Amino acid sequence: MKFFSALIITVLTTFCCAQSNEPKISSTWVADNGDGTFKNPILYADYSDPDIIRVGNDYFMTASSFNAAPGLPILHSKDMINWVLVNHALPMQVPVETFKIPQHGKGVWAPSIRYHNEEIYIYWGDPDFGIYMVKTKDPFGEWDKPVLVMEGKGLIDPSPLWDDDGNAYLVHAYAGSRTGVKSLLSVNKMNVEGTKVLDQGIHVFDGHENHKTVEGSKFYKRNGYYYIFAPAGGVSTGWQLILRSKNIYGPYEEKVVLEQGSTTINGPHQGAWVETQTGESWFYHFQDVDAYGRIVHLQPMQWKNDWPVMGKDLDKNGIGEPIATYKKPDVGSVHPIITPQETDMFTNFGIGLQWQWNANPEVVWHAKLPGNDFLRLFAIKPPDAPNLWMVPNLLLQKFPAPTFEASTKITLVPEEAEQGKSAGLIIMGMDYATLSIEHDSNGYFLTQNVALKAEEGTPEQLQEKVSLKSNSVYLKVNIEGPDAMCQFSFSENGKKYTKIGKPFKAQPGKWMGAKIGLFCISTQEAKRGGYADIDWFKISN
Repeated sequence: MKFFSALIITVLTTFCCAQSNEPKISSTWVADNGDGTFKNPILYADYSDPDIIRVGNDYFMTASSFNAAPGLPILHSKDMINWVLVNHALPMQVPVETFKIPQHGKGVWAPSIRYHNEEIYIYWGDPDFGIYMVKTKDPFGEWDKPVLVMEGKGLIDPSPLWDDDGNAYLVHAYAGSRTGVKSLLSVNKMNVEGTKVLDQGIHVFDGHENHKTVEGSKFYKRNGYYYIFAPAGGVSTGWQLILRSKNIYGPYEEKVVLEQGSTTINGPHQGAWVETQTGESWFYHFQDVDAYGRIVHLQPMQWKNDWPVMGKDLDKNGIGEPIATYKKPDVGSVHPIITPQETDMFTNFGIGLQWQWNANPEVVWHAKLPGNDFLRLFAIKPPDAPNLWMVPNLLLQKFPAPTFEASTKITLVPEEAEQGKSAGLIIMGMDYATLSIEHDSNGYFLTQNVALKAEEGTPEQLQEKVSLKSNSVYLKVNIEGPDAMCQFSFSENGKKYTKIGKPFKAQPGKWMGAKIGLFCISTQEAKRGGYADIDWFKISN
């Protein structure tokens, strides 16, 4: 597909312009060691349930995005190690009206990405609506509108397979929280277009006896065998199970091929088998690390007796264990180091692809005009709630590394309101913490607040309050690994920073890692209007 090369140059040039004042390589986490080897994780960010394909000399990754919008991130790589965000396949979560309100932990679960008939397909399960599909001929451009392939509650983790005879099939799992049953895998027949399931399906594997919580199914065919790669044992503690059969409906043989073993990499499972241009096999998977979410690892993989062998069998029990460092995949050429976007100087038209909203966005939430080197967030009145958990206009991005610093400069303009407008920095999760600039009749001030058990409606608790000389302030938060301890600080001149509040331990969100970002809101009582101008948002070490 020759058009990829030109498009990639255009996309990367756009990124360089958007980040013109920033290095293209992260200062917080780089997996490429620069000497022909790499270290795991290759992405120290919450790209959970990753799936990857190769199209010619290009590699594309997608991941679960749950309630965040835009959803279905599209990452691109030339060498399987160095990745950059290039798109989102789902500009709005569907159904659109449902996801205008934050639906924490719902939405896009465990997608599967495939290349077929010169188009790229992504299937995913929404546990409340069914299995959807989007496709495109141009992964850097616009994707088709989502198609509901199979309606039903609790249908998750789908993966398609177009067989040698032209028939199409779909394997999927079940969410116990919706159906009352889990650890089952079923295969359905699809139409050849991959847009509709044609039958009720056949159960092909029951993991209740030996492999509880079998899910995350991925369908492949090799040497006459049908393979289902399926994680088992739970998100943070599981192992990688492989099923194979000469018949697509089974019976399937089973084999565990990857486990934690003697390593520190808990629950190494759920991901993608990828084959390079030179014939090497590799396996991507995640590791759940609490507040940091499910980070992405890469394991060398070989085939022995038509079974995959992953990682290294360190304890000689016949099951592979994750590796920490290894030589880079042989893709036939060498490519420069690059990392996913973090810092946004707001010097380009629009905001960076690293940003996601807490729900489907409204056009009036922000403005990024050509020629303006700042982002304007408007003071939106949130739902009548005791905290920010159900506020849709939170602008968030993933934690990029175990230890990092995030900083920003914010100017609050309340317009006609005497009080009730605020904007600031947020660490978002099941518990969250904010540092925000506010105002009243006496002037401007900073508050550092914490909300514990936010989902349960616990009100924010004030940790500290300080007066400001003006409506502009520099905000910063330092995150220290491995426990994700966060310390806020502020400055009125951008040089000398003062700590504010107590250290806060970041917590994961619902099925996702903690996020960091920005907000601008209004109380219900305040007059309409008001906004905050964000000069920049920087991630550094």
